[in-house]
Amino acid sequence: MRTAILLLLLLAVAAVPGSMWPQRSSDPNGVIQFFDKNPTLAPVLDRLQLFDVYTSVWFSAIYILLFISLIGCVLPRTLHHLKALRAKPPRTPARLERLAAFASKELDAGDTVADAAGAIQAARAQLRSGGYRVALYESGKNLSVSAERGYLRETGNLVFHTALIGILFAVGLGGGFGYTGQKIIIEGQSFVNIKGAYDSFTPGRFFTDAALQPYRLTLDDFSVKYEEQSIQAYGQPIDYTAKVTTWLPGQKGIDSTIKVNEPLALGGSELYLLGNGYAPTITVRDGKGNIAYTASVPFLPQDANLTSTGVVRVPDALPEQLAFRGFFYPTAGELSTGALTSIHPDLRNPVLTLFAYKGDLGLDNGIPQNVYALDPTDLTQIAGGDSGTPALELRPGQTVELPDDLGSVTFDSASPPTAAADDWSQSVPRYISLDVHRDPAQLWVLLFACLATAGLLTSLFVPRRRVWVKAIEGEDGSLRLEYAGLARGEDPGLDAAVAAIAERHTEGLKA
Repeated sequence: MRTAILLLLLLAVAAVPGSMWPQRSSDPNGVIQFFDKNPTLAPVLDRLQLFDVYTSVWFSAIYILLFISLIGCVLPRTLHHLKALRAKPPRTPARLERLAAFASKELDAGDTVADAAGAIQAARAQLRSGGYRVALYESGKNLSVSAERGYLRETGNLVFHTALIGILFAVGLGGGFGYTGQKIIIEGQSFVNIKGAYDSFTPGRFFTDAALQPYRLTLDDFSVKYEEQSIQAYGQPIDYTAKVTTWLPGQKGIDSTIKVNEPLALGGSELYLLGNGYAPTITVRDGKGNIAYTASVPFLPQDANLTSTGVVRVPDALPEQLAFRGFFYPTAGELSTGALTSIHPDLRNPVLTLFAYKGDLGLDNGIPQNVYALDPTDLTQIAGGDSGTPALELRPGQTVELPDDLGSVTFDSASPPTAAADDWSQSVPRYISLDVHRDPAQLWVLLFACLATAGLLTSLFVPRRRVWVKAIEGEDGSLRLEYAGLARGEDPGLDAAVAAIAERHTEGLKA
């Protein structure tokens, strides 16, 4: 038991790094950003598996040792408990007055209708009706009954520990048949539940493609409600709502919503709303006037006001390939240094700035690249930075020309602002980040958790008691009755229980 407790504490400590650093299973984008910001530290942490804490070798070792330790704790106790259930209550001690709870009664010959044997039989019947297991003993002329109850306390304790083993087993084995995946969906776009459609996918050890139940989901609208009354919390989000339409094979579309802490159950999976941001729609025309690129690009938020960054690569531009590193400000405001920042997370003054590059993007060498980062080593900067040309600055609906007649960039507006209200709220589509989680062991974990709770409550509130009643018959026909009780562990009600047994027993024996 001491070993199990130590391993349980060690498991809790080992889980701490999972909350200190982003995990690939739940926040792959956070891992990418950490590598970008900490190029020296990140590889060291990765070798220590601190970005995959819950599947790491050292965490799994503690987990398995705890599992084995609990089994080694429960099995001997279960065998001992089964033997105790079949055993008779222990013999009556010679001196009951030495026990924790003791009471005695003296009945004269004229006060009772029973002798020692009758008194013990009456005590036996009374204790059995109270849920005690009883046994009769005789020592010389003294007759006694030994009674015991509260075996359910140890049963509850064993159920609790067995249920813990069940939880560990269900989580460990069930996780092997499940999977987790992340997907970014832009307003108006759809997602089909196939492995190749995920942005990142982490299968369990025993996962097969058959576990991916077919369904389709379209993000119709994503809205955020911000605090506008309190000055202290002004601009803080207070509600997220993603309205989606889902389709299952052979069924019509169903309108649903996904909110924070209100996941959507679909196709045997749970879809959780993890993050959100803006996806500016950008169109790039090359030097020949042809559309070389047009798409809504998810930009990653960098602060609470959703100042965001993103990268656009245009490998099909002619005569040279183009790339852009952009900053999006939902509500642009100027700092004292002249730099822009966002002062509110809603679309009230949207501005997109782009640093432009030309050259070989290196997409043909077969080396995968981070879609949210741009390595400008082999590129020539043509706008922004030290290029001598200001960064490109656009509002929704505007177009700017690129230097050297390399083409143009348009910041497309989904819905131009009205002239009267200058409302930009629908001009830039938003996106959501979904975490799709399938865990076939959920019901088993729930069952074992309920059993563990029931077992724990039983072990805490059911008292384990032993009670003895001894009858000593005098030469003159009088009867001395002795009552004693003993508890395993703390039992503040033991004295009262023994007194109640004595009172009820003697009342039944009086003439």
